[in-house]
Amino acid sequence: MFGWEFPPHILGGLGTASYGLTRGMAEQPDMDITFVIPKPWGDEDQSFLRIIGANSVPIVWKDVNYDYVKSRMEGKMSPEEYYHLRDGIHYDYRRIGTDDLGCVGFSGRYPDNLIEEIGNYEAVASVLAHSLDFDIIHSHDWLTYPAGVFAKHISGKPLVIHVHATDFDRSRGNVNPTVYAIEKRGMDEADHIICVSNLTRNTVIEKYGQDPRKVSTVHNAVEPLAHPEEFKKPERKDKLVTFLGRITMQKGPEYFVEAAARVLSKTDGVRFVMAGSGDKMKFHFPGFMRGKQVQEMLAMSDVYIMPSVSEPFGISPLEAMQVGCPSIISHQSGCAEILQHAIKTDYWDIDAMADAIYAIVKYPAMYKSLHELGMAEVNNIKWSDAGLKVRRIYDGVINHTL
Repeated sequence: MFGWEFPPHILGGLGTASYGLTRGMAEQPDMDITFVIPKPWGDEDQSFLRIIGANSVPIVWKDVNYDYVKSRMEGKMSPEEYYHLRDGIHYDYRRIGTDDLGCVGFSGRYPDNLIEEIGNYEAVASVLAHSLDFDIIHSHDWLTYPAGVFAKHISGKPLVIHVHATDFDRSRGNVNPTVYAIEKRGMDEADHIICVSNLTRNTVIEKYGQDPRKVSTVHNAVEPLAHPEEFKKPERKDKLVTFLGRITMQKGPEYFVEAAARVLSKTDGVRFVMAGSGDKMKFHFPGFMRGKQVQEMLAMSDVYIMPSVSEPFGISPLEAMQVGCPSIISHQSGCAEILQHAIKTDYWDIDAMADAIYAIVKYPAMYKSLHELGMAEVNNIKWSDAGLKVRRIYDGVINHTL
């Protein structure tokens, strides 16, 4: 697998989904997963997979002795593995700046030179494709499609790409031609395409010209809470309504603000919180949250809102319902396809959104019903089931029956 994020160092839903899916797939006893990311930080959970940092893979041959490799690669990989990968260098990458071991640096984020990093990651993929033994290649999101395509050409092994979002979602239709070209080539070259929702599947078929027969939907899930009893809503007078996500056009934060104004115009005792970061952040917010912070914030809330304009899936409503927080989501989100006990409105319907907020915070029976039914529903949405669907796709691709 080629990915770009892995917990605990995440910048969005991609890392969360990558972790959940691989953990669910690892429950299959004959599944061995090697997960490549640009820059591991050393505290990733590798109990169920193997992580390779692209920044530790030599792409330029260097004559270095064993002890030096051992000292420089401590905690990253063994000297034996380094030399094995070095033997897999088949291309001249001297134009790429490398360190004394022939490795290239990565930010581990989404830097201004992202396209350059994607190209460097592709170079790393060529070395791994020559060096590793594997049955199938799985690329997560557009940043890793070039790596997956190159690995396929080198190894002759089938490629599955995982579409977590398209540039049509991120840009609201005003697509970046460079990104679109990368996405389109990845889809054209893939043996099969996995989408996180039917909403995304339709975009892939209609906007990228893909054959419906090679495009499948595997909905995301949610990682079970180890100790759900830790997350209890505190007793307080005011009701708390929460937005948690990137504060950017795609997520519809302005609709949340407008709905808040409608609610506050006809009642008091309600407070609104925006947790996240993004280009539309114009006043003080709690900022980006991860891990336990997310559960704690959601558990404190009486209502969670995701008014996304275009949301390929959206894991956060599942996380909210998991701790008993009623959720309001847009019809324009992929998770609306599988959630029965969340309130759904159009992202632009401010009145409907405000009415739903008002009903939940003012009518205890409404809150209780969504609290209980939502929690029960989401606890049955498991990553292991998603992993089995992915396995069936793998088997179909490898055996040419899909």
